[in-house]
Amino acid sequence: MAKIYTKSGDKGKTSLVGGTRVKKTHIRLEAYGTIDELNSFIGWLNCEVKDEDTNRFLVYLQHKLFTVGSYLATETEQISPKAASIITDKDIERVEQEIDKADALLPKLNRFIIPGGNEPASRAHICRTICRRAERNMYRVTEEFPVSGAVLKFINRLSDYFFVIARYESYRTGKEIYWEQDNI
Repeated sequence: MAKIYTKSGDKGKTSLVGGTRVKKTHIRLEAYGTIDELNSFIGWLNCEVKDEDTNRFLVYLQHKLFTVGSYLATETEQISPKAASIITDKDIERVEQEIDKADALLPKLNRFIIPGGNEPASRAHICRTICRRAERNMYRVTEEFPVSGAVLKFINRLSDYFFVIARYESYRTGKEIYWEQDNI
């Protein structure tokens, strides 16, 4: 691409992978736009996380979210997604392994958590909530278009991962905040 701007979207439409022009308010765009937003916030989270293994995994997730975005932008009802746009059971298992690894370091959870505690925990909670929104948008897509079950599972596990990372980041500094009904 020679120039960043193409001018093809100046009238409120853009193209899906497959060539169909759709309004920029189309649910597919909302879904993969939210994935892009999540990806940006993961980059921001990664600026604050100090653990190198977590840093590497967050970069891995950013690459996988490009895969998810590409998949959501593809007219899967018309064309098969490219291999680079496919999420596999192995991808889901890798997220589950990271959840289990971090969760094993934490005390058992017996109350609700309030987002916050420190900078990386707060950023992880933002990632978690954006991920949940992305998941809701993806289920809206499924009302009209096919979406791979593996993609849906991957995003669901990902929000769980961000919850555990937020807990871990709060716990390691002793600043995990619990919801107390008496504070209402």
